[in-house]
Amino acid sequence: MEHEPLALPTLHAGDAFTLRAWRMTDLDLVREAAADPYIPLVTTVPAQYDEQAGRAFVERQWAKAERGAYPFAVVRRADERPVGFLGLWPKEDGRGSLGYWTVASARGQGVAGQALRAAADWALGELGLARLELYIEPWNTGSLRTAEVAGFRQEGLLRAWQTVGDERRDMYVYSLLATDVRPQPEPEP
Repeated sequence: MEHEPLALPTLHAGDAFTLRAWRMTDLDLVREAAADPYIPLVTTVPAQYDEQAGRAFVERQWAKAERGAYPFAVVRRADERPVGFLGLWPKEDGRGSLGYWTVASARGQGVAGQALRAAADWALGELGLARLELYIEPWNTGSLRTAEVAGFRQEGLLRAWQTVGDERRDMYVYSLLATDVRPQPEPEP
């Protein structure tokens, strides 16, 4: 018997995207993410996609939500197509960490930036978190730019911070505090 995911809020990310709970109808998104050379290395997206692996990924997102995390599917409003992921993992001490990815066919459309800004606003406001953190590999200029445009500040380099694939990799740590003044979103062209 298939169960429904724990209810997550629906967040509006700019005029173009929505963050919502994962659904079994999101398997095409999981399939495309699984074909990406990087996403499966740093996430629980299966490296080899089949329907069973895709369903297991969605069920893992539901289980994360049941344990207090917020794993959102990012959906383009114009056609209701899921195009990415944003996760928020709150900690008991008022901190939270975030992670995000966008499938290749939707990159360059502002997906991650709008989703990150919406989730950060919600986490710092509605959830009352004091500090949000991101960890990004130094070579990932797209993610670095996304974090900076959303108002996150680079704090330093964490050497050999995370295992990616089968090796330890450096990560920049970025933060956003509830007290930070953030730039206004850039208007869509």
